[in-house]
Amino acid sequence: MAVAKKSKTARGRKQDRARVAGGQDYEVHYEAKKTGKSAPAVRKAVKKVGNARKRVEKRLGR
Repeated sequence: MAVAKKSKTARGRKQDRARVAGGQDYEVHYEAKKTGKSAPAVRKAVKKVGNARKRVEKRLGR
């Protein structure tokens, strides 16, 4: 019996971009470079206001 092939969709991608994963180094460094702040400052902001990208950027003063 043939198995149906999974197609790649954009489902969930928009939701993923709206978040900053504080435990993922590449996301923290990306946000730090984008805002001109340090990586520890980004981690601290994520811990303080949550992982919503808009709130993190607002906290970092962007």
